Amino acid sequence: MFAISLGDDGAELRPLEPWNAEEYFAHMERCREYVTRYVPMPDRATDVETARAFLQARADNAAADGGGFFGIWSQGTLVGGVLFVTFDAKTGICEVGCWLEEAAVGRGLITRAMRHLIDWAVDERGIHRVEWQAATVNTASIAVAKRLGMTRDGVLRGSFPHRGERLDMEVWSVLAPEWREHRDTLTRR
Repeated sequence: MFAISLGDDGAELRPLEPWNAEEYFAHMERCREYVTRYVPMPDRATDVETARAFLQARADNAAADGGGFFGIWSQGTLVGGVLFVTFDAKTGICEVGCWLEEAAVGRGLITRAMRHLIDWAVDERGIHRVEWQAATVNTASIAVAKRLGMTRDGVLRGSFPHRGERLDMEVWSVLAPEWREHRDTLTRR
């Protein structure tokens, strides 16, 4: 297993795998109310066994070259994560996503973790376009897309059914040449 340091504060980025099911479920319990405002992922982990099944499905997806699923640990506790929602090396397009416990918000963890994910996709796998989708009301997620140097491509009106309503989704993206230029500004901050 590997761990990538996310800075001097002890935060790490690590793969989230089926053997992490108990820890992942405990994390989902802590963040369920906060995260499910915009992301249905916690609803897929209602107990340790469904958490394990979800993590296994993500591991199977990664094994089929469909990306990866990574946790963010802070002081030894799982507090959030980043993932490839979709990953298509043939077309050179992927979509990234994230989630974070409310207690860990405001420390730059998602931005720092996402930098590693996008670097790998662009530099190692030759991805040309990295996409990000967020509900228009999810201003925190949109702020991360902006910090990552992404451009707002448009709005998919009423495209995401969530908790009895249809949310408008903003589509953001960064192209490989733009990313290579912008990522250097992230390391200087």
